Amino acid sequence: MPSLKSGGMRPADVARRAGYSVQHVRNLERDGVLPPASRTATGHRTYGEVHLRSALAYRALAAGVGPIEAKRIVRAFHQRPTSEALALLDAAHARLDTERAELRQATQAAHAIAGEPIEDVRASDAMSVSELAAALGVRPSTLRHWHAEALVVPHRDPVRGTRRYTPAHVRDARIVHQLRKAGYGITPLRALMPELRRNRRGEDVVAALAARDVTLTARSRALLDGAAALSAVLSLHGRTRGSA
Repeated sequence: MPSLKSGGMRPADVARRAGYSVQHVRNLERDGVLPPASRTATGHRTYGEVHLRSALAYRALAAGVGPIEAKRIVRAFHQRPTSEALALLDAAHARLDTERAELRQATQAAHAIAGEPIEDVRASDAMSVSELAAALGVRPSTLRHWHAEALVVPHRDPVRGTRRYTPAHVRDARIVHQLRKAGYGITPLRALMPELRRNRRGEDVVAALAARDVTLTARSRALLDGAAALSAVLSLHGRTRGSA
């Protein structure tokens, strides 16, 4: 069995250690995620530690930033100056940091919004699409989309047929707005919002945001693991910071 330090690993060796199929490993080489393999006299691929570390880096980064961006980052560590490759990794961490900041803001807003009283509702308190869009800082088309997806379903004016948002609808819209900013997709919100409307439980929103925090933590850990593997790739390439 070849060691990590020796060359001469077969595609099956890299596949087993990276948790991929042999075909997936070949596809990663084709896509430039792994550097070109050496060939034996009979034409068989042989891989070394740099190939294994590249596969491990890709696997971790794909969990953190998605497969497309993961391929771009790992390819850069093979093909571009080190400073440029590291800049791509820095940008991935920065985007995740932004998501965390938005999540913190959404959590604070959810606590405040969920406690807002909605009793003593008067007809004059209702808002139009344009008024609510301006208050939230979104386009009216966004509110219409949320209506179509049953996230925030306003009343209709019986005469004009226009949308009218009561204070309860406004609160729902603010919750949806904060959760969307925190990265929540339409599909999970479809399941969450009816429960909120039935039970009026602010803790459901807080629980949803806590689940998002768990996801972000897992992605952070994946980026950390990917960075460790990429550091090994740099060492195996014999590069220094800022070199070509």
